Order: sequence, then structure tokens, then C-alpha cells
Amino acid sequence: MTKVVIIGGGPGGYEAALVANQLGGDVTLVERDGLGGAAVLSDCVPSKTLIATAEVMVRIESARQLGLHIAGDDVTDVVRVDLGEVNERVLELARAQSRDIERRLLTDGIGIVRGHARLEGAPRVLVDTADGERVLDADILLIATGTTPRELPDAPCDGDRILNWKQVYNLTEVPERLIVVGSGVTGAEFASAYDGLGCDVVLISSRTQVLPGEDQDAAAVLQKAFADRGMTIMSECRAVAARREGDGVVVTLADGREVTGSHCLMAVGAIPNTAGMGLETAGVELTASGHVVVDRVSRTTNRDVYAAGDVTGVFALASVAAMQGRVAMWHALGDAVTPLDLRHVSSNVFTTPEVATVGISQAEVDRGDLRVGSVLLPLASNARAKMQGFTDGFVKLFCLPTTGIIVGGVVVAPRASELIHAVSVAVSQRVNVDDFSHAFTVYPSMSGSLAEAARRLHKRGDTTHLTN
Repeated sequence: MTKVVIIGGGPGGYEAALVANQLGGDVTLVERDGLGGAAVLSDCVPSKTLIATAEVMVRIESARQLGLHIAGDDVTDVVRVDLGEVNERVLELARAQSRDIERRLLTDGIGIVRGHARLEGAPRVLVDTADGERVLDADILLIATGTTPRELPDAPCDGDRILNWKQVYNLTEVPERLIVVGSGVTGAEFASAYDGLGCDVVLISSRTQVLPGEDQDAAAVLQKAFADRGMTIMSECRAVAARREGDGVVVTLADGREVTGSHCLMAVGAIPNTAGMGLETAGVELTASGHVVVDRVSRTTNRDVYAAGDVTGVFALASVAAMQGRVAMWHALGDAVTPLDLRHVSSNVFTTPEVATVGISQAEVDRGDLRVGSVLLPLASNARAKMQGFTDGFVKLFCLPTTGIIVGGVVVAPRASELIHAVSVAVSQRVNVDDFSHAFTVYPSMSGSLAEAARRLHKRGDTTHLTN
């Protein structure tokens, strides 16, 4: 029986363990903190639960345009946010999900070892446990150790006033004024959430607009939505330091200006958990940033060692981590395998409104990497959007000019994470715009705009067009 050792119990690790066990492997999973990893315990599950709570507040506040009036000037006048209770619920849901994952693994007969693992050559693994050192020999090894929040040298996080994205759940009261440093996905999501909870938010962005890595049309809509809600956005500003000062914090910018607030959230990226693991001596190549180099079947430069998840730097999504883990075990244990194709990956930014994408990007089109037809259809013309009071957002589709095959899409809307699935199916199955638009949609519905966008892309003799 093939011995499989997996280091890390996040989505990449536990999904790999389930597949390896299914294929007859003798599986041992090593986890230091808890099953589910950061995705379950301190990242995806907690943050999206917090965001869901904030969304309710936003909907209550926006009810005026539907003719429903709250008895006060602001939603916080009638709805009190108990952040301590909110965060306790958030963390309990995370713990419950972790327990469910552990129960599933144990039921399937997968061994779980608690401790910190490192390699002694490969694939020999040494684990520091509460009961001492344990040695695990493996035929196949998977590294799925994730990442740790990055901190600025002059802005150490204390877990009280200066926080990283793992520490925000320590808060018991809504910050009076929260300074969010970083306008990527993490920064934008937390800024949106705390703004929804009634917090005065200052978002410091080193770029021209928020979400620099996402579709720029989408980023522009989101930035306008933030500004319309009263959020302060400081664009093209780089934070270099943060310090405690009394009951507040002071963030220093590169140009010498200082921004004051009650709390500061540092959302400036993450570093891979690869230091001190002995990967280099085991023949596992790392990038300059410390990420594990892998191919499309998750194999490292050591043929017996695979890697999955954020530690690879491929795509920081739980769904991608899980698929990398599955692909690794399918390949290692001789099952049929399709190499990972990032063009089929759908992703979502859980802001208000949400930003969902799949396939090729507008940036690739603008660079001339691919000739496509495209259409951008604002949601302002959608009947369901009008009914619900949603005016910010759009759907965008990309298709090949000759065949009409859909190769990408962007949705900016409430619940864009649900709407993008239809586009994701179209991209993965190479559906053309005519077939896509001929499928019936409900009227009125947000999904109706997807079909309308596809109809507008019906071949008209031109190779590339953009409709607004």
C-alpha cells in the first residue's frame, strides 16, 4: 500500500487526503492548528460570515429607496451591532466546520497527527508533537502549508489596535475609525464589511483604484460604490509605518503624511509557510518569494513531492487549492487526471457589490494577447435590478470572433458569486454565444442580463466590438 503523507490540513490538504484514501493509499495528514487550515479557521469561512452580517446592514440601510423607512437618520440608530457576539458566531461556525472536516477524515480511516512537520531528505518527515518527535516515512508527500499574513517592518501587528486579517475577530466593538492598508481582495472585502457595519473606514491604496488585480471596469464601479457610501479612499498612497498612540493608531505614508484612526488593519499580502521545512535540501525548488514551484499536476522538482494551495502561489483560492490537491493525488496514484487549467477558474470578491470573474481578462484583451468580441451590459437596464434597488454593476462577456465561443466573463452585482456559474460552465464547455442565449432564463431575473449580453454578441461580421 502506497504511504501518503500530507503536511497541512487546509482545502488542498484535506481534499488530497480524501482522494488518496479513495484510491487505496495509506494516508497520514499532519496539521498544526486545526483541520480546514486558515481557509476555515481564520480566512474564508470567518471573513465571509462577517461579510454576510454586514450585507444585512447594507440592505436595511438601502431600504429607503424601496419605500421602507427606518426610524432614524442612520441604520445604526435602530440596529445595534454587537461585534463581540458577531465574531463569536463567526469563530464558532469556523470551529464547527473544522470539526466536520476532521470527523469526515477520521471516519474514512485517515490518520491525523497534530504537530509541526519538516523534511529530513524526502520523503521522510519529522513531526514535533506534544508527545515528542515522530517519524513518518512516505512514498508520496504533499506540501499544503498555506501562508501567513505579511507585516510591514515598521508596522508590527499587536492584535489589539494594529491587526492582520487573522486578528480582526478579536474585536468586541465596531472600530470608531478603521484604517485599512491595502486595496487588494482582502483589503477591499474587509473595508466593505466594516463600512456596512457602520464603521468610518479609510482605505489606503498604493494604486490608482481599488482591486488592481481585477477587471478595471469592475474596480471602477466598486470604487464609486465605496465613495458613494462615504468611505474615504486614499489612492496612490503607500503606508510605510503604523504605531500605537494612546487609544488609537497613526499610519505614516511614504510622503510623510499621517492618518489617524482607532484601529488599523494591515492587508498587505501574505508570505508562504515554507521556511524551516527543509524543502531545499529535499530538492524542492522555491521561487524568490518562497513559494513552491509546481507544474500543472502539482508536482514539484522532486518527483515524489507535490504541493497544493496558497503555498504554491498559483491562485490564492480555496477552490484552486482543493483542485490542486485532488490533481496531485490522481497523478501520484495513477488515476486519470486532467492538468489544472486556470482559465476555467471562477473567482469572486465578496464586496458590496460583488465582483466575479472567469476566463480571460480585459487586461489580456487590452494587451492584444487574444482577439475577442466583447460586450458590457450595465445592470441599470435590468428589470429585477430596478425592483431591488440595485443600480451599480454590469455583466461582461468575451467570445472568440469567428466561432462565438465564450472565453470569459465578468459580473458585478449582488450575488455575483452565484451568477458567474453559468458563465463558468460556458467557458469550460466551450459554449458559443448563440447556444448560451437560446437557453431560457426567468423574467425578471439578473441572469437575464447574461443571456442578453450573449445575444448582443451574435456574429455581425466584425471581429471585435464593445457595446455599452
